[in-house]
Formats: sequence, C-alpha cells, structure tokens
Amino acid sequence: MEFPVQVALATLVPTLPEGPRWHFEIKLDGHRTVLWRTAEGVRLQARSGRDVTAPWTDLAAEGMALPPGVVLDGEAVVVVDGVVSFEAAQARAASSPARAARLAEVQPALLIVWDVLALPVGDVRARPYEWRRAAMLDVLAGLPSPTRIQAVSATDDREVAQAWYDSLRDTGVEGVVAKPGGSPYRAGRSSGWQKIRHAETVDAEVVGYTGAPLRPRTLAVRLPDGRTALSQRIGARLVAEVAPLLATAVVAGRARTSAGDAYTAAATGITVEVLAGTTRHAVCTVTRVR
Repeated sequence: MEFPVQVALATLVPTLPEGPRWHFEIKLDGHRTVLWRTAEGVRLQARSGRDVTAPWTDLAAEGMALPPGVVLDGEAVVVVDGVVSFEAAQARAASSPARAARLAEVQPALLIVWDVLALPVGDVRARPYEWRRAAMLDVLAGLPSPTRIQAVSATDDREVAQAWYDSLRDTGVEGVVAKPGGSPYRAGRSSGWQKIRHAETVDAEVVGYTGAPLRPRTLAVRLPDGRTALSQRIGARLVAEVAPLLATAVVAGRARTSAGDAYTAAATGITVEVLAGTTRHAVCTVTRVR
C-alpha cells in the first residue's frame, strides 16, 4: 500500500439501519486523517490525499509509539470547553507550521481512530470490519497512557446508537456511522457503510469554479444525484481554504452545469458540504470544506 490511500466513504441515509451484525460508531466533527507509521517516522494524510503532517505534528509525535507498518484511519479533532470544535480543527488545518505548533500547545488535538488499513504484516483492508476493529483495538492498547490516539466509541446495539444520536449533538457529535460486521475497507463511496447526520447537509464534489483560481467567486459542484450546479458566491473564509487547492488543480477546460451555467472545469479533489434544502435549485449553498 502506497501513500496516499483512497479512503472509504459512507453513504448518507436518513435513519439507522436495522438487522443483524450492524455496528455503529460515533461520527465526530473534525478533519478526516489517515496516519501512516513508516519505518522512518509518521505521515498524516487528508481525505483528499494531501500530506497534512505539518499542521498536526502533535499527532505525528504520538504516532511514533505505533509499530512501523501500521496505517490508521480516523478523525483529527480539537476539543474546546468539553465540546468537539470543527472551527478549531479548521483553524489548525489552515495554519502555517509555526502557528499550528502554537495552537497545539493551547488546544492539543486528538486522533479518534475507527479503522486499521495496514499492520506490520501488511494490508488488511480486505478483512471484515469485526476483525479489523479487534486488531485496531489491540494496536491502540499498546500505546503508552495517556495518548492522544484513541478508538472511536462503537456499539452493536442499535438502541445505544440511537441514544447517542439523540443526546450527544451538543458535544460535537455529528451523527452515527453504521457498518456491517463483515464489510471490507473499500476505497471510495460505498452503500455498505451508512452515515446518519444531524445537519441537513450533503457532500458534493467540487468539479470547477468561476473567477480566477486564487480568487474564485463560486464553486461548481457535483451533487449526490449526479447533477452539477454552481454555488452561491463564497465568502472570504471559503476562498482562503479552497484557493490554494484550486491553484494546483488540473484544468480540463470550460464546461456547463446541468442548468447551463458556464464554469472552469478542474480536477480539484475537494469535497464540500452543501445545504440539502438548496440542492434542488440551480444555485446551491456551500457551508464548508470537508
């Protein structure tokens, strides 16, 4: 397995699934992060595949206690006043190495792990979820205590998962992810893994933009139903986040949305959240970068 790896993604559904051998994990509001413990050190990877070791050096330092060859998938989170803060995680991810180090001193990050992709013996993604979960817990049990690398809370009891969903929203829990016990770790989006969110949002792939790459006015997004649409004009915060990625994206020329609006098509690797209630319109509202 080579760096970077394509991560597994869950499909958004309205309710928790029912039936045997479902396992449920708390979904926290942070930054998707894959930790690679190499023979030389530790590398951290974002969902897009970018190397994000620099802003999360405190997590990289914790990862040095893992055996070489281990690859873990999880969420980098920052807790502020007892609540998981996406804004704090976003600030860290967007910081220079020097500023990230200062933020880490005040608000150290946690890596909440939900899967193991590789062990010293090799790639284990084809193994069933239940096997990987047990192996992951074994690996994490070998870390010194206390550690900032921790296992996500999980249960095979649907009623417990529903109680989590109903009661933990104010603590920064974004929802619940459901996984069949026999499921492998499959790259890309799969209907086998399901996520139930509190927020009325959907994920959308950024497929282009209007304006200049360093000063985009709107984003062209591919919605879950396959349609493409332009966003409303994005604000300064979103511009600052996406502009560096758009500047390095491979431009494919001019294209038109499903409604006929022109935009610059590009392979960006960016995923954003879009307000679900706006996706039926030609112009939709982007809330944040995932």
